[in-house]
Amino acid sequence: MSSLLHLVLLLLVSSSVPASVDNHEQDHDRVLHGKPLSGKDHDHDHGNFDYDHEAFLGDEAEEFDELDPEESQRRLAIIADKIDEDNDGYITIPELQKWIKATQERYIDEDVEKQWETNKPEDKETINWGEYRNAIYGFLDGSDMDEDEEHGFSYKEMEARDSRRWLLADLDRNGELTKQEFQSFLHPEHAEHMRDIVVTETFEDIDKDKDGKISMAEYIGDMYHGQDGEEEPEWVGSEREQFTKFRD
Repeated sequence: MSSLLHLVLLLLVSSSVPASVDNHEQDHDRVLHGKPLSGKDHDHDHGNFDYDHEAFLGDEAEEFDELDPEESQRRLAIIADKIDEDNDGYITIPELQKWIKATQERYIDEDVEKQWETNKPEDKETINWGEYRNAIYGFLDGSDMDEDEEHGFSYKEMEARDSRRWLLADLDRNGELTKQEFQSFLHPEHAEHMRDIVVTETFEDIDKDKDGKISMAEYIGDMYHGQDGEEEPEWVGSEREQFTKFRD
């Protein structure tokens, strides 16, 4: 069991409480990007393992942050036993991958259920764009925010992107989303027919200067945000080489 716990504990070396953000920014991040393994930066180079922590524990990550070391280890032992499906005392990579995937899928199911109950009219079993738009972007009506940007993004641009995604999620083109179609809208990375919009949105996010091309600086900047004066990690150099040889 000690070797099993050692692997698990490596994933949970550090923890932090996420900063609070505006509710509309949270909605945008959820709708625009779907659910990654974690909302934290994947930054091992600076000793930050919060990404692994959250990907491994899912919505239990913050609860673990408040536990004392003894209780944390006790609960991790229970989780480790669940991951170790063949009960050989070791966690294999496939077992760990399966656990993380299940953690993500559990979040998606819970998120869809929450958003469905929050935004769907009580007297219907479907939701249309006007109803959703009013709940998420209704605050824009009559405001001066249509021309302004806040925290580096435009709410009007967000609304336009969400509207485009909504149309693709509406498979039967009847103007109403079923719960399954709504899930495709919220988490397009898990719907085959939504793959193209995921690629398009990712490209748009990386293309900061909006020239229709991804430059070396934009490509690296999407993955690595170095601090002034620090030495660039070796993997960044490898990515630069990959970009030059195969992706440019």
